[in-house]
Amino acid sequence: MQTFSVSEYLNFLNETLASVDPYHTIAIEGEVADFKVSQQKWIWFDLKDESGLLSCFATTWTLKVPVEDGMKVKITGYPKVYSKSGKMSFTVNTLELVGEGTLKKAYDLLKKKLQTEGLFDDSRKRDLPKFPAKIALITSREAAAYTDFVRILNNRWGGVEVDLLPVAVQGQSAVEEILQAFKWLNLHVSDYSVCVLTRGGGSMEDLIAFNSEDVARAVYASKIPVVCGIGHERDECLAEYVADVRASTPSNAAEIVVPNRGEVMSELNFTIEQISGSLDYQIKSLSHNIDRIFSSIEHYASAPLTKCRDLFVKLERNFDQYLFNLYSLTEEINGWQKLLVNLDPKSLLKRGYSIVRGKKGIIRSTADVVRGEEIMVELSKGNLSAKITELNN
Repeated sequence: MQTFSVSEYLNFLNETLASVDPYHTIAIEGEVADFKVSQQKWIWFDLKDESGLLSCFATTWTLKVPVEDGMKVKITGYPKVYSKSGKMSFTVNTLELVGEGTLKKAYDLLKKKLQTEGLFDDSRKRDLPKFPAKIALITSREAAAYTDFVRILNNRWGGVEVDLLPVAVQGQSAVEEILQAFKWLNLHVSDYSVCVLTRGGGSMEDLIAFNSEDVARAVYASKIPVVCGIGHERDECLAEYVADVRASTPSNAAEIVVPNRGEVMSELNFTIEQISGSLDYQIKSLSHNIDRIFSSIEHYASAPLTKCRDLFVKLERNFDQYLFNLYSLTEEINGWQKLLVNLDPKSLLKRGYSIVRGKKGIIRSTADVVRGEEIMVELSKGNLSAKITELNN
């Protein structure tokens, strides 16, 4: 029979426990009870179910979500017996919330915290540029939200450049990838007019990344205005409350960031009509005043008055010519508008043409590509991916 000292035996127990799971991959689910924080660093709580209780230890920087008694969580880590107390505790490496009820509870706690700090205040939110030159789009490349956004954007206002910053929108890597996208964007802030953060709908568990405190603070810290459109109209995420503008859906985000081409042209035409009408009114008002003045002084200066009246008739005639020129200019503008519509690349694509892009952008000759290079062919409906196998000059 081997005899141990107390400390030797405790070390033996810890080594035995570590050998069972050397990679600390044990995952345990249960309900949090007796949650305590000491010195804003150390955390102790019990994890329990109907017939068992496990003491747990964690640090404040381990926990990425708010936790309180009654929440259901899943933890990973490893068991350890502490030599000073002789008590066994489970050291937590990661903690995830489990179940809609727990997620909703954590959501409400974090929402209240961020609201108290002023992250939702309207006074700090920025206006969007009316005509953005370049848009940074943070979403998944495979998501329907991406294609919906680009389609609506091009239908409303062509020619806007969109840079996709691809990220995972759910899963373990989602939060970190979104944070890295905002970090990169803040280093290239002069290149973009606005940022759009978006994804399709889903359950509260699917949208957990957009209710993360880290993501909310990244949106808050963005150096350019952020439009956030997550899920469907009924979905609510903390990132949307922090964003400068909240969109109800990804498609609505596209409608918000660019104007409608037709509406802009209507506004221009309306403005021209207003200017023309205002000038016409002023001329007629001036004509009336002159007539009145002439009538009052006619018997004093008949000859000079006749001469002035002739000059005024000439002025009216010239103004009629001005109005004719103004309306001609309006027609010319409308003609250019129709020409621009006909020259729209989308119209050309519908006739059977395509746009080919490579690493350097649009390919206009064989000098723009090399053999083996992957290219993308944009058609009227959909895109094709291809690889250059032969170059013929």
